[in-house]
Amino acid sequence: QVQLVQSGGGLVQPGGSLRLSCAASGSIVRINAMGWYRQAPGNQRELVAVITSGGSTNYADSVKGRFTISRDNAQNTVNLQMNSLKPEDTAVYYCNADLTLDLGWNTRRGAYWGQGTQVTVSS
Repeated sequence: QVQLVQSGGGLVQPGGSLRLSCAASGSIVRINAMGWYRQAPGNQRELVAVITSGGSTNYADSVKGRFTISRDNAQNTVNLQMNSLKPEDTAVYYCNADLTLDLGWNTRRGAYWGQGTQVTVSS
């Protein structure tokens, strides 16, 4: 019914850059917010960045000034540009979307997750 498909990620050296993208598809009436979370081994999943339907953004302190979240409303896509990457940024990154869906007879709002993508920062 709803799919969040992620792309990007991989292996990069410290100081390098990567870009993550996430495309939402399905019976979507409204995208209320989209964001990125990450989870490193042994750690809880944590918020990296979020962008609302109005374009307001919020970042984890650890990525402020290095990461930029953006969205393309026409394409139902959210992107995360990651610059000046550090080894501590290594994690599986997950796209998250707060969506309102068209059920035909009603609508339903809920949170949905992408499949996750590995980001490894290492020399």
